This record gives sequence, C-alpha cells and structure tokens, in this order.
Amino acid sequence: MKLDEITKQSNQAVKELLDVARLHKNSIFVIGCSSSEILGSQIGTATNLDSAGAVYDGIIPVLREHGIFAAAQCCEHLNRALVVEKSAMDYYGFEQVNAIPQPNHAGGAFATVCYERFDEPVLVESINQKADAGIDIGGTMIGMHMHGVVVPVRISLRKIGEAPIICARHRPKYVGGQRAIYDENLL
Repeated sequence: MKLDEITKQSNQAVKELLDVARLHKNSIFVIGCSSSEILGSQIGTATNLDSAGAVYDGIIPVLREHGIFAAAQCCEHLNRALVVEKSAMDYYGFEQVNAIPQPNHAGGAFATVCYERFDEPVLVESINQKADAGIDIGGTMIGMHMHGVVVPVRISLRKIGEAPIICARHRPKYVGGQRAIYDENLL
C-alpha cells in the first residue's frame, strides 16, 4: 500500500467521524493505531514508522484545525498510556508519567511518531475516560479512554490500509426514563 493512500484514507476517516461526533474546541480525540495491521500483518509484528507517519499526516492536521486535542494510545507494553500535547495535559489536569515511546520495544510506531512530531509531547498514564471520540485502527482497544457512553459510528471506510477500523463517539447518558424528553442535538 502506498503511503499517500494511507494518508488519504486516514484523512477521510477523521473528517467523516468529526462530521458525526459534534466535537467542540478542546475535545479529546483518541487514536489507537497498529502500523503492522495497516500493512496486513498481525498487530505488533511488523512495526512501521512510515505507515504510522502517513496516518499522522492524515489525522493530526485536521484535529488541530478544529482545536481538538489528539491522544495517541501506546501499546500494552506501556499499559496503553497516551501521548498528548502538554497543553492538553494542563487543560485537563492529567498527570505526566516518565517514558518515551519506542517503535519496536514499548509504545508502538504511531505513539512514537506523535511523540516526535507534537509541539510539546508528554506521556500520561490516563486521560480519565475523557475522550469524546476516537478511531481504532487495527484492533488496538481504545474504549478504555472513552466517556462512559460510547456510540459506534459507521463511516464509508472499513479499513485503513489492511487494518479494520472502528470509530466511536460519546453521547451524554439518558436519564429520566420513559417520561423524559431528550435533546435531539445530544443524541
């Protein structure tokens, strides 16, 4: 797969998800990305910085344009810690931890690329389930970072490269039972 095609698919996916997710400035968008799966290999077996960089090029500029914070999930060897901008950590009061993601050891290619390219990258152990939307590229299990009520979002793409994708957004909990009337803009 050509890198420009991965960038194009990533860009299309994030734009379609943002069209549905109704995020606001300073929302958190979590990205889990297996560069191995993008290339058609099993997660964790063919780490590739180039394909991770292509995903970064497709997603991060769009999020920045909308004033949305990106949270790049590391692999399980760093307990799925997240790379965020220091400004996101400060805004939300997250606690910084000390590790630097590595592509082949602990962290993964996408987290490594984000750590290298963010303006002021920091690693946080948790974003305290504050993600408002996200994309899971290749079965990386981003759900632990999302708000309590998550709605799957179907977009026109099913894969980025060879990796299956799952998109999700948060919605407020319903309260009040059958007598309640709900705000259609929050559904």
